[in-house]
Amino acid sequence: MEMDYVNKIHRKIGEGTFGQVLECWDKETREMVAIKVVRSIKKYREAAMIEIDVLLLLGKYDKTGSRCVQIRNWFDYRNHIFMHDMRLIHTDLKPENILFVSPERISCNNFQSTTVYIRSPKEGTYYKRLPKSSAIKVIDFGSTAYEHQDHNYIVSTRHYRTPEVILGLGWSYPCDIWSIGCILVELCSGEALFQTHENLEHLAMMERVLGPLPQHMLKRADRHAEKYVSRCRLDWPEGAASRLQVCMMLPFPSLTFGTKCG
Repeated sequence: MEMDYVNKIHRKIGEGTFGQVLECWDKETREMVAIKVVRSIKKYREAAMIEIDVLLLLGKYDKTGSRCVQIRNWFDYRNHIFMHDMRLIHTDLKPENILFVSPERISCNNFQSTTVYIRSPKEGTYYKRLPKSSAIKVIDFGSTAYEHQDHNYIVSTRHYRTPEVILGLGWSYPCDIWSIGCILVELCSGEALFQTHENLEHLAMMERVLGPLPQHMLKRADRHAEKYVSRCRLDWPEGAASRLQVCMMLPFPSLTFGTKCG
């Protein structure tokens, strides 16, 4: 299957709302490349053009491609400190958008675990496959914003979203720093720090980890988020289960909870 006269499609390696990513063979350079194919819808095309501008700007200052993925070319088919220094905000940092430069792995032996590590054919030997190089690149600049743009809309994937975004307070460079913090916790624990899909619960989880949200933030919550706040506190709805109520339900054999009471 031919993408054009230069690229030959090998396989699809990713898909999303925007379109898909294809692994292709560049017949001119004789190397494998990734081609992002954007759906022919106005809002996606506009976002793609912004991403192209951002990638071209990054490539101008990062000629070796050591910090971010590089754009080789773009075409119409059939009709972070580094970024922050250039006044760019990624807004969608997450594990999926941070890739290792090299796919090579090395095996580290003698890890004493039967659940996390892989067992070799030799009895009693456990090993873990680790990246040979820790060098990484940031990808996916489709949501990147310039410092001077409007910053009052929702950004970031849910698990890596800052409280100011949820409360409608506007955002800036710190939203990238928050996302990096969430990613680091996830790398250490193996699980997302805030596993939820609901705003009030998300804010409550943040308070559980970091303590009460600052009152100056809660007071300024916009009209879409003010329902989560009452008297400068998170407003849990009437009838929400308390710890005591949950513990009272534990004797029922048909229910299983991961809660320790007492």
